[in-house]
Amino acid sequence: MTDTQRAVQTASSEVLYAVEDHIATITLNAPERMNTISGPMLNELAALLLRANEDADVRCVILTGNGRAFCAGLDLRKERGDEGLSAASSPTTLDLRSTPPTVLQAMDKPTICAVNGGAAGYGMDTALGCDIRIMAESAKLAAAFVKRGVVPESGGTWFLPRMIGWAKAAELIFTGRTLSARESLDWGLANEVVPDSELMGRARAVAKEIAGNAPLAVQAAKRMMRIGLNETFPDHVHHVYLQLLPLFKTQDMAEGIKAFMEKREPKFVGR
Repeated sequence: MTDTQRAVQTASSEVLYAVEDHIATITLNAPERMNTISGPMLNELAALLLRANEDADVRCVILTGNGRAFCAGLDLRKERGDEGLSAASSPTTLDLRSTPPTVLQAMDKPTICAVNGGAAGYGMDTALGCDIRIMAESAKLAAAFVKRGVVPESGGTWFLPRMIGWAKAAELIFTGRTLSARESLDWGLANEVVPDSELMGRARAVAKEIAGNAPLAVQAAKRMMRIGLNETFPDHVHHVYLQLLPLFKTQDMAEGIKAFMEKREPKFVGR
């Protein structure tokens, strides 16, 4: 079995992880409560995102959910005891090195959210934290934070103004509106909408297209896009040049040029 065909799957009760064809799929797996995020789920999701980012065999990550919801938000029910995220049990500070939103935003590996159903609150912010969103026809994005007396706590106030501009972000956050998949596409929050039955097939097709490119170059491009959000153009050009120089020395760049000259598909190895 080749590295490309290697398949690995591990599972906890609430998060599933599998790697195949250079694609890691992370699946929220608490369908009985619409994949609301418990304390243990937060920790495991962060750990699996880090695992995928550090695995040299992984070139793209798909994040999705089991059941009729992608993620209905944080699990705030006090009856879940130590596993819940009630006000009484929540810490007053965060370790930003290991929280899923910051881990997701800092990842060099491209991420695709296959939004299989409702993404509300924390679930919506998590979907927005991915690089690409492919939504099932029945999926929704619910910015219901202010309807629950909270703010978008996991990145929404940072992502939305940058993604759709201040005015549209203000409209969505201040009203707490729910957008259908088609409305999400119209608002620029989804890359595409597909029939429910085709969601994972389409997400894997896009992931395979990404994984077929030189992984070091893809990761460097994502890194530069992220850094570019907060720097001037002259500084950015300088940093891109510094990223480009090491790529000139890679086996993959030589292979890319050779494959182009020979009119064939390149075979990249990540070195």
